[in-house]
Formats: sequence, C-alpha cells, structure tokens
Amino acid sequence: MSVLPQISCNSLASIVLMPKQGCTDPDPLSWTSEAMITNMIVLLCLSALFPMLMGADEVKNVVKDCFLAKDCSDVYSSGKNVSGVYTITSVDGPVQVYCEMVSGGINERGHWMVFLRRMDGEVNFFRPWESYKKGFGNKEGEYWLGLEFLHQLTSRYRYKLRTDLEDFEGKKTYSVYDSFSVGPEADGYKLHVSGYIDGGEGQTFSNHNGMKFSTFDKDNSGSNCAKAYSQGGFWYNSCDYTNPTGLYWWGKDDGNLMSGPFWYYWKSNYKSLKTVTLKITRVM
Repeated sequence: MSVLPQISCNSLASIVLMPKQGCTDPDPLSWTSEAMITNMIVLLCLSALFPMLMGADEVKNVVKDCFLAKDCSDVYSSGKNVSGVYTITSVDGPVQVYCEMVSGGINERGHWMVFLRRMDGEVNFFRPWESYKKGFGNKEGEYWLGLEFLHQLTSRYRYKLRTDLEDFEGKKTYSVYDSFSVGPEADGYKLHVSGYIDGGEGQTFSNHNGMKFSTFDKDNSGSNCAKAYSQGGFWYNSCDYTNPTGLYWWGKDDGNLMSGPFWYYWKSNYKSLKTVTLKITRVM
C-alpha cells in the first residue's frame, strides 16, 4: 500500500511563485507567465502523487490544494462559503485575508476581501510607511492588508470597491465603486477609484482618487496630513474627507478633533465612527 509523501502544495507554490535569486527585474512575474506558473504547480503536485492509488481520499485532498486561490472569489469557488480568515497566494507566498462572502444591503454579493477594518480600537494605525506597505493587525479584528499586496493584485485583475460604515448610534451605510486599483510603490501607491455605483455615503472616496499614499514618515500629500492632522495613513488630499485609519475615539469624539475615522459626506461632520470596513471583489 502506497504511503502519502510528506509534501505541501503551499510550500511548492511558494517556491515556484518566488522570483529567481539575484533577479533585479521590478516585476516578480516577468520571468514567466502566470499560466506557466499554474502549470508548473499542478505538474509538481501530480508528480508527487503518481505512485499512489488514484482513488484515495488523500490524493483528492492534495490535488484540490494544488489549485491555489488568488483572492476570496477563488476561495468561494472552491466551495467555502462561510465568512472568515483564509489563506490565499501571492507572488511573495501565502497571505492570510478575511473573506466576507456576503454583505448586507443592496449590491451585497461579491465574495469580498477585506483590506481595512476598524471596529474596536485594538490596533494602533499611527504607523510608518513600511508597516502600511507590508500590512499589520489581526485578521479576525482590526487590520490593514498591505499596499504592496494590493498593488500586485489589482495590477493583474480588475476589482471593485465597497465601503461599509456604522456609527455609535447603530446607523449603517455603504458605497460601491466599479473600479479600484493601487499603483506601484515607485509612484507612491497611487489610488485609482472610479465608477460610483450606489450607497448612502456619498462619493467621499472619489475626492481621494489619484492621490499618493502618505504616512507620518513619508508625506505625499503636500500638507503633512498624516502627522499634523489625521494620525493615520491614507491617500490624503489636503487633507481628507474621510480618515478611516485615524485614532479610534470609542464614541467620545464630538466632531471637533478631526483625527478619528470619520466619513464627512455621510454625516456632514468629522465625528468618528464605530466601524469602517473597506473591501474589494474581483470583477469577472
């Protein structure tokens, strides 16, 4: 009876997806095509299974794991329809993300991948550029997914954006934009968002379109917004109509502080909110 080899498809994937050592090309995928990467992963996995009985349950499980998820849409397509933390793949290896399979209200479908969540003040968002580049926080709670990951993903596929908000009185609203992408670090991770579809928040996010990302140690706003006013990191535009990464005030902000996670065009004030969630889904 054949014994299942000690093989991890995730480890094989990370080897194949990483660029060659010493490569100076700024695009990690330039040395091979995405289709070739996928074929190599599948062939490696199948070669490890060749000596085994093809009807074994172990074989089916390993083969299933070889088809790697790029985002929450792939996770959903694999049969997982419960919201939670899942592992997907990137050019730099495995990444954990929170997948929200269904959102409330209109335009609810989408298998959303959360890239920012504020909910209880557990995580400090007044962080330097490198933290926002790589990502930080707790995927079950408050977190920022990472600018580099967002750039790599949105430069390869088309995504739309959804924002969900709740105030401390329990009122909720949302907005949806048809197109969302993030430019490369060399261009300051510039925001590209357009195609406002629907929602009660107003087109707040549109005011930040075309802006470079800023943190307290790397200002691209021209007004030192992150350090002097907003106390977070964002695509500030002299300085902001929303500040989702600002200081969390636990409902004690009367609107005069202007440093919390507010959303001006919903409330017509700067009072901080209870929850802010930004998420994207792939447009097929």
